[in-house]
Amino acid sequence: MWSRLVRRRAALILQNQSTAGRYQVQRRTLISAPKPGDGPLMERRPDRELPNIQPFRWARTFPLFLAIIAVSSVAIFNYQKLSSPIVASTLYALRTNRKAREILGDEIYFKQQIPWIGGQMNQLRGRIDVRFAVKGTRGTAVMRFASHRPTPKGVFETTEWSLETPDGRKVNLLDSEDPFRASVAFPMDEEEREEASRGYRQQLK
Repeated sequence: MWSRLVRRRAALILQNQSTAGRYQVQRRTLISAPKPGDGPLMERRPDRELPNIQPFRWARTFPLFLAIIAVSSVAIFNYQKLSSPIVASTLYALRTNRKAREILGDEIYFKQQIPWIGGQMNQLRGRIDVRFAVKGTRGTAVMRFASHRPTPKGVFETTEWSLETPDGRKVNLLDSEDPFRASVAFPMDEEEREEASRGYRQQLK
């Protein structure tokens, strides 16, 4: 009886070894990946290892990306203010104003090649308060222009139009009458007209 059990176990072991050897996968050795300076590859081989890829480090480049987006956004908003008819109107009014010509002289223009327009400019809500540096043949100053519209269909009323010289002296350019009161509103650019028409359509609904 014991001899029969031993023969049966030996037969099972031999059978398992034969099936394992039959289904054993043949492993091939891989050739190392090319290194910098090895020259061009003259043939393609399926047993070549893939090169190691350096992981991209977002921690270093992502803050730089955010900084570029922020600077670009600020530059776009400043250019929108710079190209506004409000800035052009106030700059033209400076050239024709007697007090401004006494302080700045002739050839009144922006002080910097890329001027910075500070303040807010919202014609839809009737709030305008901008300031920027100007220069002439005699000197430089910072011009401030502030105007508001009491009612949606009213006219803009200038509350401040002045020049501040480098020594801190502030000169009021408003005379007896408001030079900007002749128009109901300053001309709007394309984006402001689109927003105004959108608000009007919402009121009709």
